[in-house]
Amino acid sequence: MEALLNRVKDTRNVLRKHILETILNEFDEQCMNLDCNKRKMKYTKMMESPFRFFRGSAYLFYYDMTKIPFSFHTEESKPTWIQGDLHMDNFGAFQNEQGEIVYDVNDFDEGYIGSYLYDVLRMSVSIALYAEAQGFSDVQQKNRIETYLTAYYKQLKRFKKGKDNPLTLTFTASNTKGPVKKVLKKLAKRQRDHLLNDITHINEENKRVFSWSEEIEPVSIEERTLLESLTQAYFNSLDHEDKKEISYYTIKDIARKHGTGTASIGLDRYYLLIEGEKDAHGVDDLVLEVKEVRTPVPAYFLPYRDEFWAKYEHQGMRVVATQKAMHHLEDPYLGYLTIDGREFYVRERSPYKKKVKATQILTPEDFDATVEIMGKVTAKIHSRADVDTEHELFEHESEEEILLAIGNDFDAFKEQLTFAAMTYKEQVNHDFDLFCEWVRSEIF
Repeated sequence: MEALLNRVKDTRNVLRKHILETILNEFDEQCMNLDCNKRKMKYTKMMESPFRFFRGSAYLFYYDMTKIPFSFHTEESKPTWIQGDLHMDNFGAFQNEQGEIVYDVNDFDEGYIGSYLYDVLRMSVSIALYAEAQGFSDVQQKNRIETYLTAYYKQLKRFKKGKDNPLTLTFTASNTKGPVKKVLKKLAKRQRDHLLNDITHINEENKRVFSWSEEIEPVSIEERTLLESLTQAYFNSLDHEDKKEISYYTIKDIARKHGTGTASIGLDRYYLLIEGEKDAHGVDDLVLEVKEVRTPVPAYFLPYRDEFWAKYEHQGMRVVATQKAMHHLEDPYLGYLTIDGREFYVRERSPYKKKVKATQILTPEDFDATVEIMGKVTAKIHSRADVDTEHELFEHESEEEILLAIGNDFDAFKEQLTFAAMTYKEQVNHDFDLFCEWVRSEIF
């Protein structure tokens, strides 16, 4: 009898672990082509915490969430351009092309078009996990989610009423508060050459080169030769109005970048030190990031869009287009290229890049101030990329369709999404334990 009861208790775990194993093998091994060493590297990061696990397993989130018939989806024929992997660590500060230090979404690798609800749900779950790790109670976690959802909804209404323009709205030190405002004000004092001083040096030949470390390593001669030969291809991918003389993009040094992100572990990433302006000591040199990208995770689970893939077949081009659609003033170095049949996008590695850290949001008030801005930013990115910018893909205003889907009872929307996020947070915590057990027994 005891054996039968144990079987009853264990069966759900056995089945869920089988699902985890199947999905992880399908995406990391088959779709991402990660070898054993790269999977170990990724899973070691994911084993750090439930939030890290959540960051690295977006495919599991979509597998689960696309099975739930939520009441508040937009019509399938009226999608939103979504960020695709929205969570607390995918927001940050950087400098835009007009020199303003702004706060916005800063990761676009999973950009796709589909229901806005998946961005909002994923972000809500991440708030719960992040708050739980900070020691907040379940009630406090729910309150933080509600703050985010309320800010999102109110900002959408401001766009619809014409009080703000999603095409031009930015978040700076002048219209933010709390930890975000502190980060932005601190960054305003940072020198332009901060990044150069951190990761490069002037060698004995009086040339600026990368400084080698655990995260920044030299490339092979073959890699260097190949990347140098692709300068023209990158140049051709730039927007015409952003192009400078091709000598501006002359490569001075190349490095392989390690140790960033969770979901992108196993994908190649390079830093290119380029000439920039002709300064004698190279203080106007720039660092470009060249990052490998694959098919976005949401695309495997959301409706297939022929018109989207006809326009954005190249994955690097898709990521670049996502950033341009979601940002008011885009990075003028956004481009894309193909290396040995693999697709990459290029962007400037901003010397002003910085996130709000967990140590800066220890109180409910600081947490609310942070997620309130994140809610407004989410509304902005969803409202920007529609008929105003992408005539071929959208014939509707996204903010209007999202508000129509939410309906007149915002409290019901907020209650359902908060309940779903808190319930799924518990699933993530349970999955994290099963994942760690599986990795230790099967991978390590």
